[in-house]
Amino acid sequence: MRWAWYAATTRRTKSPALAPYVPKSAGAQMRYLVKQLKGTRAVAGLLGVSQRTVERYVKDQVRRPRADLAQRLEDAVRQRWQPRVRERARRQAAASTGLVIRTRARFGFTAAPGTTDDARIRDLSLALPPHHAARLLDAQDAGADERQLRALAAEALGEMYFRDGGRRAAGLHVEFTDIEQAEFDL
Repeated sequence: MRWAWYAATTRRTKSPALAPYVPKSAGAQMRYLVKQLKGTRAVAGLLGVSQRTVERYVKDQVRRPRADLAQRLEDAVRQRWQPRVRERARRQAAASTGLVIRTRARFGFTAAPGTTDDARIRDLSLALPPHHAARLLDAQDAGADERQLRALAAEALGEMYFRDGGRRAAGLHVEFTDIEQAEFDL
């Protein structure tokens, strides 16, 4: 299973404040690109059209681009739009809102003798606080592999669900295996 962190922070974000809508019309898309690239000449070079064509779209003199230009325009806008939205959502999750994890996986435990529990499949939906979200997102940014991310998620789930934030089951170590599903939402 792949840990789709970036997909989770963009596709599943419902809040308009976190994921404003990408410009839809050709004029709005051109204006966005002109603003990002700081000029019509750079946009024209990027899209393979004349500078005058870009100016016509900016002024809404032309409203419907050819199919190939429409696709290049949409791709260019999405390429520049999504990283900003993702980064803002990630910063907010790490600083104040945290992440929500929904998972179906096998959880096993190792603890003091006589207190172990057999592993079993559990469905969990749990809000992780910002400090756990920050650790997961920082590890992902640093290039952590799936095993390392799974260990961090297991530690976070262990603390928040099984140890209840330190109020019970001290010393319990959670093993997070046989993952059937794992989704991370903001």
